[in-house]
Formats: sequence, structure tokens, C-alpha cells
Amino acid sequence: MIIDNVSNLESIEFKGSKVKNTTMKALVSPKQGWEGYVMREVEVKENGFTPKHSHPWPHINYIIEGKGEILLNGKMNPVTAGSFAYIPSNELHQFKNTGDNIFKFICIVPEEGHKY
Repeated sequence: MIIDNVSNLESIEFKGSKVKNTTMKALVSPKQGWEGYVMREVEVKENGFTPKHSHPWPHINYIIEGKGEILLNGKMNPVTAGSFAYIPSNELHQFKNTGDNIFKFICIVPEEGHKY
């Protein structure tokens, strides 16, 4: 069991030429007893984006705040707080901040998809 606050967790910055202004915090994982899955909070700052990528596992996303776009099925789809998405396995995808504030979302992946 775990009860905590996201403000107590360490941010991991995504680095590379295909990502900009993006950090992540692991909220609940096998470390806390959730076997097989990881729930993460991702923050994409102004003008930021995640890399365009695909992988052999699906993931679920829920937008907490801000305004952005998700590349899925070859097109950019606008999202705001309250939006959610299911990204199938092997689907090319990307998250972009299109607003003036932080674009923040929950991302749940199988444990194999959490590489940090």
C-alpha cells in the first residue's frame, strides 16, 4: 500500500534530440506493490513534445491539465484536461504541448514499458 503526493517524487528528464521539455515521475509501480504495471505522471512544458515512437506494449493516458495533441493513427488529435486515450501496441504516437502552460497526463504502461 502507498499513499503519497506527487510533489515528493523525483522527476526524470527525457533526453535526446527527438524530445523537448518533458519530464516524468513514477507514481505507482511494482516497487509499491502493483505487479506488472507502472502509473506515471508526464509533464510536457511549453513548446515541448515526447519523441515520435512505437513499442510492443499498449498504454493508457489521462490528461490532467493543459492543452496538447496526441499523434495517433497518422494524425494529430487535440486533447485537454479530462481527455483520455488508449495507445495500441506498435502504434506510432507522440504527445505535444500546444498551450501556454504545462501539459500534464497520467500514463499507465506494463512494467516492461517503464525503462527509467
